[in-house]
Amino acid sequence: MAAARFLISGRVQGVSYRASTRAQALGLGLTGHARNLPDGRVEVLAIGTPEAIDALERWLWQGPPLAQVTAVERYALQSPPPVQGFAIG
Repeated sequence: MAAARFLISGRVQGVSYRASTRAQALGLGLTGHARNLPDGRVEVLAIGTPEAIDALERWLWQGPPLAQVTAVERYALQSPPPVQGFAIG
């Protein structure tokens, strides 16, 4: 099991980015969360296979149709928290 934290910048709030990320993550068999940050970015925690996390990262660069992603920062997590499902916060 692998885990990564992503910070996504650009026009990613108010464009269904979190809900679309949840749908994508669940389709890939990932658990975790997507939440808005006060600075306008979205944080995504993804836990699952390395291949699924890589696939989600590729999708995060595109996002839903109204999003305009300018950056995706990825941080590997050594000890992911126990998470069930994929929450939106």
